[in-house]
Amino acid sequence: MTRTTFTEFRKHAKTYFDSVERGETIQVLRHGKVVAEIIPPHDKTDNKSWKKPGLKLVVPGVSLTKTLLTQRKESRA
Repeated sequence: MTRTTFTEFRKHAKTYFDSVERGETIQVLRHGKVVAEIIPPHDKTDNKSWKKPGLKLVVPGVSLTKTLLTQRKESRA
């Protein structure tokens, strides 16, 4: 684990991100206190939630859509 000041991190961000890419953890300090910790990603697969198919709600029984359409037709008649 590497510790660096915020100013030093800003000046050499590319170097620090290269280290993170190799698996190292970087702690960024401001006024002597840790304000950020940059760690490599845990999961390297591309499983983004917005790419996953959504869940489909299926309830046994009468279709809500068909019931609504039937009621609309009856109310118009």
